[in-house]
Amino acid sequence: MAGYRELLRTPGVGRIIAAQLTARFPNGMTSLAVLLHIEHVTGSYGAAGLVLAAVSVGQAIAGPVTSRWMGIWGMRKVLTITLTFCAITIAVIALVPMVLPAYIALGVIAGLSTPPVQSAARTIYPKLVNSRQLTPLFSLDASLQEIIWIIAPVLITFVATQVGTVEALVLIVVILVAGGAWFILSPEVGRVRIPRSRRRIGLVLTKPPVVLATGVGFLLIGACAAVEAGVVATFDHGGLEAGIVLAVFSVGSLAGGLGFGHIPIGPWAMARRMAIVAAGLTLTMFSLDIWWLGGTLFLAGVGIAPAFAVMFAMTSVSVKFSETAEAYGWIGTGQLIGAAAGSAVAGFLIDGVGAQGAYVAAAAFAVAALAVSVVFVRGFPDLRGRDASPIPDTEPVQTIR
Repeated sequence: MAGYRELLRTPGVGRIIAAQLTARFPNGMTSLAVLLHIEHVTGSYGAAGLVLAAVSVGQAIAGPVTSRWMGIWGMRKVLTITLTFCAITIAVIALVPMVLPAYIALGVIAGLSTPPVQSAARTIYPKLVNSRQLTPLFSLDASLQEIIWIIAPVLITFVATQVGTVEALVLIVVILVAGGAWFILSPEVGRVRIPRSRRRIGLVLTKPPVVLATGVGFLLIGACAAVEAGVVATFDHGGLEAGIVLAVFSVGSLAGGLGFGHIPIGPWAMARRMAIVAAGLTLTMFSLDIWWLGGTLFLAGVGIAPAFAVMFAMTSVSVKFSETAEAYGWIGTGQLIGAAAGSAVAGFLIDGVGAQGAYVAAAAFAVAALAVSVVFVRGFPDLRGRDASPIPDTEPVQTIR
């Protein structure tokens, strides 16, 4: 923990972490709020699912595109424009009664205009700390984002069910604008300039570490989405059990990230972390008892934040600075597709064999991620004793002082 205290004392680090977490807090609220609101308005979970799918499609398309735009027009301009469109769109969904096709269209727009805060923050990090601190910073970031998934779903579900779905969506708009403004106005966002990439969009995927980070992220988030579906199906009687078990899952990830963040990252680091996740999720298949699920999911969670830290660091070290934002955008898109795939597979298995099928799906996704990490271990860079900063661009990068 002493290393993290030193890290947070570095000028700008604490502010950027807090601002980006606040700006991203709606990410853990929007899906549930939209689901509950559209179901309340239309009386159909099927209709709500279509709107959610539209939001996810928009986010998947936007990830690498809006991230790349930051190198063309600057972070603040892209973040401000996307934030404005996203906030207005969610407000309209909340306040204006419409037919289903209109809700779907607005869902696509909300997804497309999701501010690329995550890509921006992880592009800024290498400019804030020295090379020794960068890997621990990625680990701290991956760990603290679990706070979003512990608090946000509980908060928005309480507001939506006890106050109203309109108020829940308005709360999201307020947090989105306040957190987004805090992040956009942070001095570090104005100080760092991403040089324009000279390569076509998508060519960053020719880098093996970026492809591996995207693929493993797809499988890992697929496993997490299957777990969420399984937990909800297991405890579907309106109690607090589902929320508690999922919170324990996230607490395990938080503990793992903070506990293992100082460990140097070698080629086998991803495989070791995914082995923990796969072991924990495989054990969930043997019992649906709340204590058993809590313990096994805590174990699985211990490997999740450290695995994300490996993804962020290996991506950073493998691409030019001008390509970092786009690379993180593609990784985010892979994770969104993984969430959709994991939820869909788990849903079919729950309908077919019951809640236990979802845990089978989660274990299968995790084992597949472990297999990829082992088979393609040579594609994972060795960062032990190595600077994890991006490859410098050959032209000078303008900064504002």
